Amino acid sequence: MAIKPVKYCVVDAFTDAAFKGNPAAVCLLEEDKDDKWLQSVATEFNISETCYLTSLTQSNEPTKANPIFGLRWFTPVHEVDLCGHATLAAAHFLFAYGLVKTDTVEFSTKSGILTAKKVQEAKAPSSQDDWPTVYSIELDFPVVKVAETNFADVPAISKSLNGASVVEMLETSKSDLFILLPSGEAVVECQPQIDQIQNIPGRGIIITGPAPQGSGFDFCSRFFCPKFGINEDPVCGSAHCALAPYWRKKLGKCDFVALAASPRGGVVKVHLDEENQRVFLRGKAITVMEGSLLV
Repeated sequence: MAIKPVKYCVVDAFTDAAFKGNPAAVCLLEEDKDDKWLQSVATEFNISETCYLTSLTQSNEPTKANPIFGLRWFTPVHEVDLCGHATLAAAHFLFAYGLVKTDTVEFSTKSGILTAKKVQEAKAPSSQDDWPTVYSIELDFPVVKVAETNFADVPAISKSLNGASVVEMLETSKSDLFILLPSGEAVVECQPQIDQIQNIPGRGIIITGPAPQGSGFDFCSRFFCPKFGINEDPVCGSAHCALAPYWRKKLGKCDFVALAASPRGGVVKVHLDEENQRVFLRGKAITVMEGSLLV
């Protein structure tokens, strides 16, 4: 029997410009694939994340308000249980290609049900063709908690960040070290020593600092995760699920414009719902590549 090609696209997430933000490959599966195949394809793409969509909405459920898709995320070496930018990319794929007729889509994931919805910008489109350029996508994600860490070797962390001055060191519930640097400029200028980060306890390292006054941003951040095949994740959406409650305490507010200060750069608009322990991540996305997998 002939192999049915798998449609895919590569989407740059948390940006409105090609070759910026964070790239994710989105694959739409119409038949089951085993985990070895899923990981092999992610390794072949060799970008920060490859995700897989499977439709879970049955044709006999006309009253269901929103379509539901299964969603899984793979780095080049591991499956992960939460990924922001690839979820944004998956929603963009479904909206932009007309694969859903609603403005909201639900994803069944290892982190529970996540939703993504179109949020129209203030500028009204001049024609139907202009619509894709004037909306953002908002994701509804769980808060990631931040607490004190048992790892107290600040000199080792500073050395892994090429001598950066560590102001505060915490740990997230995802086992990432959470490092406050003196300023957003320090975050931008940081030159991580990836081989040393590889040997640090935990999954990866989030660094963050206050954005410069007048920049239009509230805080800056970067994320390094070489153990998962990602030396630097250009815009880590899920890291903002930890950054939001942290900066809520620092700045005394729940709405932020965050700069992902990697060389590619990206912008994440963040809202923290403290009562329900949810973080809303808003951003744009752009398709840069499309095709079919033939194996």
